Amino acid sequence: QVQLVESGGGLVQAGGSLRLSCAASGRTSINYVMGWFRQAPGKDREFVAAITRSGRTTEYADSVKGRFTISRDNAKNLVYLQMNSLKPEDTAPYYCAADGSRTNYPSRGSMDYDYWGQGTQVTVSS
Repeated sequence: QVQLVESGGGLVQAGGSLRLSCAASGRTSINYVMGWFRQAPGKDREFVAAITRSGRTTEYADSVKGRFTISRDNAKNLVYLQMNSLKPEDTAPYYCAADGSRTNYPSRGSMDYDYWGQGTQVTVSS
């Protein structure tokens, strides 16, 4: 089992920045592809970003490309999502996820992820 705990969410004005963190624990917890997703009320869960185990390959949703950066610190079992130039449409709970099957393919599909955190709320005011 892998446990994931997100932190760093909050309320920020449009144009501001936040950095989300995801702390992983459990058996071989950091040896996976890691992803961030979000789900606004009334909408489907949406892929945001993913990163391979080595950190050399990343994927981003078009809506966040150039504004968000995913990174990881394997020594600390941490994954980050740096969010800049935030927009009101970025408002949602953000979830960290681990793909228990892959190490080098950063999937965009939520069904490929086996472990999920409880989420951290990001609210961007206009």
